[in-house]
Amino acid sequence: MENPLHLESYREALVFLATAGVVVPLFHRLRVSPVLGFLLAGAALGPHGLGRFATPHNWVSFFTIADVEGVSRLAEFGLVFLLFMIGLELSWERLVRLRRLVFGLGLAQVAVCTSVLAAIGHFWFGVAPGPSILMGVALAMSSTAVVMPVLAEGRRLNKMPGRVAFSVLLLQDLMVAPALFLVSVLAKAKNANGGFSLLDAVWTFVPAFLALAALIVFGRLLLRPLFRLVASAQLTELFMAACLLVVVGEALVTAAAGLSMGLGAFIAGLLLAETEFRREIEVTIEPFKGLLLGLFFVSVGAGLDIAALAADPLPIIGNALGLIAVKAAITFALARLYRIEARTAAEAALLLAPGGEFAFALLTSAMIAGVLPGHYGADAMVVVTLSIFLIPPLGLLGARLSRPVEREDEEERYAHLAPESAIAEDRVVIVGFGRIGSLVGDMLERHNVPYVAVENVVSLVDEGRARGVEIYWGNAARRDFLLRCGLEQARALVVTIENAAAVEEVVRLAHEIRDDLIIVARARDARHATELYRLGASDAIPETIEASLQLAETVLVDVGVPMGYVIASIHEKRDEFRKILQPTGEEARARQTERRSRIKREQARRRISGKSAEEAEEEM
Repeated sequence: MENPLHLESYREALVFLATAGVVVPLFHRLRVSPVLGFLLAGAALGPHGLGRFATPHNWVSFFTIADVEGVSRLAEFGLVFLLFMIGLELSWERLVRLRRLVFGLGLAQVAVCTSVLAAIGHFWFGVAPGPSILMGVALAMSSTAVVMPVLAEGRRLNKMPGRVAFSVLLLQDLMVAPALFLVSVLAKAKNANGGFSLLDAVWTFVPAFLALAALIVFGRLLLRPLFRLVASAQLTELFMAACLLVVVGEALVTAAAGLSMGLGAFIAGLLLAETEFRREIEVTIEPFKGLLLGLFFVSVGAGLDIAALAADPLPIIGNALGLIAVKAAITFALARLYRIEARTAAEAALLLAPGGEFAFALLTSAMIAGVLPGHYGADAMVVVTLSIFLIPPLGLLGARLSRPVEREDEEERYAHLAPESAIAEDRVVIVGFGRIGSLVGDMLERHNVPYVAVENVVSLVDEGRARGVEIYWGNAARRDFLLRCGLEQARALVVTIENAAAVEEVVRLAHEIRDDLIIVARARDARHATELYRLGASDAIPETIEASLQLAETVLVDVGVPMGYVIASIHEKRDEFRKILQPTGEEARARQTERRSRIKREQARRRISGKSAEEAEEEM
């Protein structure tokens, strides 16, 4: 006899999936971070919201989240995946490149904010020294998940305020792992009488450090060979399984050692950041991270007691505004000490002043470990939640403050501190790094044109890496992968792969992403070249025609025709073929003319140094 289907056990999952299906498109349309939508949805559907009216048999119960604790256990993996992705972004070379603002301003901001907030917690609210330090660290964190989308929506990432905020957030992301480690150490070192022993903490630190060292050593030895083996099989499902195994496996190993799961995932990301599989791993993990992180924010929102907030709102709102005021003042003062212009410092300070999502992780871990009293942690989480809701309006206010002043000397001085998407600007992306792609790369290097390569054959990727080429393994016929390779900021795209269908898909996706992008593609024959032109290629090079032209050039030179005449005639013939292969008709010609006009405008904009895209457009 078959077991009956218990819909009750699937209720929270269905409610969350329905919420995600509504929240993400709606808030994307409103140009607001979905994080706020998930927090609002959790508060509305949780036991303190709509759940207050639910009974076992009424219809309201089917639209609420009752088992918040069970959801939170699963939602913890959202932070695990987020820390893994942050580890992927924080390569050692990148940290060295960003060292001044990251390890200068960023470290000072975290240290001073932690000290001031811990002192307020101890002397004003009467929290014990150990828990007050943990609360200070948690409240000093800012929201990477909300601030970065706000900057991107306002096109402020590549401006000086975006660079300052990005650098501080980078340091804060680095501090999450030590903070989680501190929670584990304090939990283990806690005495039976509730005190904290320094000697116990030291003895706890030594085996934990040895466990981390072993994890790093074995990770460096095993992770890259594992992904090479998996990648050579050319199976998407197997690669996805390997990614999940590494993230969840390392998280569970660190948990077994008595440390945080997030710490293990963060280390796994760091170990994979310099490998050729980094981009494909990012694209593979992103959907899992997005869904689980959304579930995490829903669980946080569900834990928000709206009734208690409504009953006595002034202290909580006052604490949230006080947190923002203290952090904004400290961040502004420190930025000015680093000779950052006042309006720029003000915008960055407003963005970084509210709390962040990692405060939830730290406070939750501390409460579960018994290091932080529950009522203090719950109140702090409410304060952080309210402050996060204020990030978008604070971002708008900061942008209005700093927009009148964009100092070119300051922009130039810190140009290298832009996020990675901006650092990718003006590079050529080569898809396919076999015989033809590597030759294109050699010619670009000869003329000092930077490029990044993509290849899905492991042996070719190894050869490129051995030559010092920045090359990644992955499937370029995926929109997300092309975006991760910096196509939105690229100078041009060269497609050299042999598979005709794959070439067409890459050209189509690239043209959808940027219709002003220069796209040069390898074509099998004249018919294939015509199709590539139709899909948006700037130039399609048929192998058969190009080989014929090269043969003709060699013959003409060998029989004594002057080189200048030969080159001119070959160019004329190539132009004749291009006109024949390109789409015909008035509409096609108009489209091609407009496309070339956009390309020229983009090239002109890039030649105007030190000016924004809007200023370049006005000058043209």
